[in-house]
Amino acid sequence: MRKPELAAAIAEQTGLSKEKASEVITAFTDQISAASARGDDVTLIGFGTFNVRSREARSGRNPQTGATIQIPASRTVGFKPGKALKDAIN
Repeated sequence: MRKPELAAAIAEQTGLSKEKASEVITAFTDQISAASARGDDVTLIGFGTFNVRSREARSGRNPQTGATIQIPASRTVGFKPGKALKDAIN
């Protein structure tokens, strides 16, 4: 499901216009991005938790040349699904 399809489904369920539903989705994702940039976790009870994870620097291998390269340390966002989401899938 892509953003326009999600906006259409939300609009149908809530009675909002598709444009308004799209604005809500954009605001939602912007807030999760901003909280993650600050290093904060975002927990939606029953749905899951978005959290910032750190990756250590490591060595890797260039698949084309086979040369060893250094991959720098980085931060990424992880998602841990909540119980209600897990139950809905299974």
